[in-house]
Amino acid sequence: MRLGTLLLAVASLTSAVNAYWMGDIAHRGYAPFAYSGYPVFRNVKDYGAKGDGVTDDTIAINAAITAGNPCNQGCTSTTTTPAVVYFPAGTYLISGSIKPAYFTQLIGDASSPPTLKATANFAGFGLIDANPYYTQYLNWKAVNVFFRQIRNFIIDTTNIPPANAATGIHWPSSQATSLQNIVFNMPTASNVVHVGLFMEEGSGGFVTDLTFNGGATGASMGNQQFTMRNLKFNNCKTAIYHLWNWGWTYSGLSINNCGVGIDITAGSGKVETGSIIVFDSSFTNTPVAISTSWTTASAPDTAGTLVLENIALTNVPVAVKGPQGTYLSGSTGSTTITAWGNGHKYTPSGPVEFAGALTPNPRPVSLLASNGRYYTRSKPQYETLSASQFISARASGAKGDAATDDTAALQNAINTAVAQGKVLYLDYGLYRVTSTIRIPPGAKIVGESYATIMSAGGFFNDINNPKPVLQVGSSSGQAGTVELSDFIVSTQNAQAGAVLIEWNLASPASNPSGMWDVHTRIGGFVGSQQQVGQCLKTPGNPTVRRECIVAFMAMHITKGASGLYMENVWLWTADHDIDDAANTQITLYSGRGLYIESTSGTFWLYGTGSEHHVLYQYQLSSTQNIFMGMIQTETPYYQPTPNALVPFPSLSSLNDPNFSTSCSGVSGNCAAAWGLRVLNSKNILVYGAGLYSFFSDYSTACSTFAAGQTCQSRIASVEGTGSSNVNIYGLNTIGAQSMLTRDGVSVAWYADNVNNFPSSVGVYKSG
Repeated sequence: MRLGTLLLAVASLTSAVNAYWMGDIAHRGYAPFAYSGYPVFRNVKDYGAKGDGVTDDTIAINAAITAGNPCNQGCTSTTTTPAVVYFPAGTYLISGSIKPAYFTQLIGDASSPPTLKATANFAGFGLIDANPYYTQYLNWKAVNVFFRQIRNFIIDTTNIPPANAATGIHWPSSQATSLQNIVFNMPTASNVVHVGLFMEEGSGGFVTDLTFNGGATGASMGNQQFTMRNLKFNNCKTAIYHLWNWGWTYSGLSINNCGVGIDITAGSGKVETGSIIVFDSSFTNTPVAISTSWTTASAPDTAGTLVLENIALTNVPVAVKGPQGTYLSGSTGSTTITAWGNGHKYTPSGPVEFAGALTPNPRPVSLLASNGRYYTRSKPQYETLSASQFISARASGAKGDAATDDTAALQNAINTAVAQGKVLYLDYGLYRVTSTIRIPPGAKIVGESYATIMSAGGFFNDINNPKPVLQVGSSSGQAGTVELSDFIVSTQNAQAGAVLIEWNLASPASNPSGMWDVHTRIGGFVGSQQQVGQCLKTPGNPTVRRECIVAFMAMHITKGASGLYMENVWLWTADHDIDDAANTQITLYSGRGLYIESTSGTFWLYGTGSEHHVLYQYQLSSTQNIFMGMIQTETPYYQPTPNALVPFPSLSSLNDPNFSTSCSGVSGNCAAAWGLRVLNSKNILVYGAGLYSFFSDYSTACSTFAAGQTCQSRIASVEGTGSSNVNIYGLNTIGAQSMLTRDGVSVAWYADNVNNFPSSVGVYKSG
């Protein structure tokens, strides 16, 4: 063999060994409600993209996206046409916007992220425009944009003249969406106007591991609430600009060599930023870390609420600057802000308006990494594994057609993968199961485009004998770890006894188990048999239809469990039919949201939400050592018709709220689902909470300040003599008269803490 031939052979072999498994694995995803042969997985190179940095790949990439006619222009939303659009390593030159469809993921090679590089004459609103303006309105209503991802890319606008408007990613979105592992490269010229990430509407959401280099603004954002983790900004004029928000949580910010770190000055006569929590972050060589428009006289009263904790400053002369000058000095050397804020505080009584130093939260050691920050871990993408290290669920005999009983085949596939030390690849499909699927220690499961495990049948339909759909660990306290990512657990038809996820596993704090982008989606989609045709809303009628009692509990973390890291997990009972052209509202009954009764605790919840469950969204009982970053809840839209007394009886064995007794003497709509309920628990550290009650019997007339926030009487509760060190930064509530009660007595009232749309408390400490 000649030397040249040998070198080519070696290069080919090296490329094959180093290739990312997602490009090599056989793709068997099946969309049962699309047409036969519908392509779930698309490699852009199969549609003509070159990735050579020379060829214009715009048409080819968009052809990969539109193959199979998924939900695009004029489509409201759908779950029937899922897609993963995969980009191998390379540089993809584009002259117009890439426009992902609804229920579509754009995924680049995680081992060598591809570059999307704009041409000099690029035309479009965003190199990736995830919600286009085909008219004067966004194509998809931003608060209903669910189940989509973009990850593993370099977004490059440096070919576009600096003074020409340019945006990296346009991302108006909501729950169960994520951006991960993306670098934005923009010009650094003095006249640059480029923006890396832009969002103007939505109800998010989660992003992580983003880097912004150059540009006028790294990220310009308006959204109800978000959790953002591990964002780096280098040489931006302004790192972060807030158009508006209700509540926002930042963890692990690194802002370097920028003019301003975070700008929350938007608003003319009215402060548009509701509240921001920033912790475990650093600012370096930046003249002003945070610029705010808050003053003691600004309006609304609590708008511009800011809480900082564990912030490292290096050559940052001004930490917080406002209209009245420097609120908090920094240093031309190095210093650390242990805790500081402005807004209203209750410690535990209040409200006290404050602007100054705070006592930082006592942090349990078990929740911390070695650097003293809260532990974090990004979703594993298994970059070092080859395709041979994955086992396909469909190749193992599971059909995923929403009709076949896949219980045995799916269980066998999981067991085989664990026995062989491999990852189970849950090819897209709706896997109908009629008894519990058990996840043993050592399991690693990765879904394709939100593959769905869906319970069905009488086994799960006894309200007096609940059964788990997915059981992680065979018994409470079983030792071991698992990793779960990118799939959904659901129910089909009446499932009054279904506990969608039961978590029994006890994992060490040094090596916790993880759930990333794993959601419960209860009803409201084709295949669920819990749609408009079965469970159309009936305002004014309190009658409970038995076929619409669809889950007992979304997720139960049992007494012996411990050591679980949850990131971007949405426990949703559908309020509307995603596959209905009008997104028509439906009435479904799911008893409970997330219930944690682990005695040893040690849980991290980054960017989680729990919505529309009858009794509560989050309940923590006799547990401890829990970090929660921007939890988000909504009360069922039909309550109080019927109220929370039906159809699920209050069970003392589960420490359920007993509204029959607790509502005695409480005026208004008291028997309504709790957003957050904490019972005899300690070291519960909440860094952002949006607890919302928008409706009363499907009318939003109750959720305004003018109406008196009368949707429900109470929404958050701390109870029991065993509750201590229950601390909340950034408590934001809507529609509730009492924002927080302690042992049945209101601590904070909405009218004392008016913000731009919610009411906001900057700091609550239980003592």
